[in-house]
Amino acid sequence: MMLGYLLARAGVDVIVLEKHADFLRDFRGDTVHPSTLEVMAELGVLDDFLTRPHTELREIGGRVNGVEVTIADLRHLPTRCKFVAVMPQWDFLNFLAERGTAFPEFRVLMRAEVSDLIIEAGHVIGAHADTPDGPLEIRAELVVGADGRHSTVRERAGLTVQDFGAPIDVLWMRLSKHPSDSGSVLGYFDAGRLFVTIDRGDYWQCAFVIPKGGFDALRARDIQVLRDEIASIGPFTRDRVAALHDWNDVKLLTVVVDRLRTWHRPGLLCIGDAAHAMSPMGGVGINLAIQDAVAAANILAAPLRDGTISERHLHAVERRRLFAIRVTQWAQVFAAARIFGSVASVAPRPPSRTGSLPWPLRLLQWFPYLRRFPARFIGMGVRPEHVRTPEIAKAKSA
Repeated sequence: MMLGYLLARAGVDVIVLEKHADFLRDFRGDTVHPSTLEVMAELGVLDDFLTRPHTELREIGGRVNGVEVTIADLRHLPTRCKFVAVMPQWDFLNFLAERGTAFPEFRVLMRAEVSDLIIEAGHVIGAHADTPDGPLEIRAELVVGADGRHSTVRERAGLTVQDFGAPIDVLWMRLSKHPSDSGSVLGYFDAGRLFVTIDRGDYWQCAFVIPKGGFDALRARDIQVLRDEIASIGPFTRDRVAALHDWNDVKLLTVVVDRLRTWHRPGLLCIGDAAHAMSPMGGVGINLAIQDAVAAANILAAPLRDGTISERHLHAVERRRLFAIRVTQWAQVFAAARIFGSVASVAPRPPSRTGSLPWPLRLLQWFPYLRRFPARFIGMGVRPEHVRTPEIAKAKSA
C-alpha cells in the first residue's frame, strides 16, 4: 500500500490488489515506529495521521521476573516523533488507501486475490486474480509481491526461500481492558515464558509465546492450563482470563524467519514479508516493510515513469535493503535462541527468583543512558530510508 501510494504520487499508474473485503486482520502488527512516522512527516501527512486513534510509547519496557524494567528510551532519537505510535494496522492501511485514491494514478481493488502470474519468455508481465465478478487479468511493467510470509507471488515466481529457523510460536488472543491498566508495560517475562499486551483501545490484543510446534500438546490439555500460565506471568489478567472459554478463543501464529535468496526476476520484485519474513520480536516487521517500500519507490519511480525499468533496478532495491534485513534477522534469531532456545516443554514451569535480572537488563537500569542504543535499533532500525520521490501527480482535491 505504501509503495503504491509513493509511486502514484510520483506519477506512476498503480493497481493494488487486496484479497479480502477489508483490512481487519488480528495478526497484523500495530506498532508504528519513529522511522515510519518520519516517512509520514516527509510526505506531509503526519499531523493528519496522528489524528487517528492511537497511543504513544516514549519508553519501551516490561516486567522481568517480577521487576518492572525500562529497555529503550525513545525520547532522544533524532526524529520528529520520539515515540512508537500503537495503532491498529487496519487503520494505517485505510489511511494510506484514502490518501492514495486522491491521485488518479492509484487504484485499490478489494476482494481480488492473485492466483497466478502471467509469464512470457521468462518475463513476468502481469498477474491473474480471482474476484467476485470472475477472473481478472492485469498486465503491468512490474509486479510487486507484498503478500506476506505465505506469498503466492513468490511461490508462483519460483523464488527460493532460505529458512533461518525460529524456536517459538505465538498464541494470539483478546482480553478485556480496564481503565486502571498500565500501558507502560508491553511484555511480561518469567522462566522462559513471554506474555505481550498490545493496546487496541477497548481491549488488549495478547500474545503468549510457546516453544515451536508446541501448540498441539498444549491444546490437548484443558484451557485452564493456559489461563493459569497467563495469570502467573501477568497477574493483572487473573480476573479476566476466564474470557478464554475454550481453545477456539486462541489462535496460533506460526513464527517464521526466512529470506529469499533473490528478491526478483525479470518483471517482478518481492518486498516486506514476501521477501523476508520477520519474527514478531521488537515489532519491527511492519516498519521494515515500509522501509522496503520507500527504498523501492526511490529507485523505481523514474524508470517506471519513463518506461525504462529493468532487472538492474530491481536488483538495486534488493542490494539497498539486504544489509538492514540481514542484521535485523540475525539479531532476532540470536535473541530468540538466547531467550527461548532452552524452553523445550509447554508444561508449567516454576517462576524465576523474584528480582533476578540478566546482566544486560541490570546495566540498562543502572545506566539509563544505555537505553538510547536499543531505542535507536528498535525505533529507527538499520539504514532508515527517506522519501526521495517527487510529488508529480496532482491530487484530485487540489
